[in-house]
Amino acid sequence: MQIIDYFRDDRPARWLEQIAGYEWRAAKFLAQLLGEGSFHATLGSGTLYLLVEGDSLVSFLTLAQRDCIDAPECAPWIGFVHTAPEYRGRRHVGRLIDHACAVAREHGAAQVYICTDHVGLYEKYGFTYLENRVSIYGEDSRVYVREV
Repeated sequence: MQIIDYFRDDRPARWLEQIAGYEWRAAKFLAQLLGEGSFHATLGSGTLYLLVEGDSLVSFLTLAQRDCIDAPECAPWIGFVHTAPEYRGRRHVGRLIDHACAVAREHGAAQVYICTDHVGLYEKYGFTYLENRVSIYGEDSRVYVREV
């Protein structure tokens, strides 16, 4: 398995097709942003990391300046975290999270943030609950932080 940057790979259409194929609402939105070319306009500077095995997308996440919480004082954000159903339960996304944290650290960040409605999921990847905030969609979200 290898980690690749969606925007630097020579097969973005392949990865976009797989992302768009997931039933998860956020994956559909991410596919829309990528397809329209509005990823950076919406999320700011950042990228989409993919964990792939050959031509199969195992897991993905974004590392970007913005996510669904309007909090400019908190950045960067890890978002759109997803693992294909057939690869779940093996902590593959942990590789991506560690990679994103290392990149954030290289770019001078001391912390990374993630917002979610999950409890007990991101703690195993080194995140600590910070607080609840209302998302840009009006939903209550849990904000987690991890030192990098």
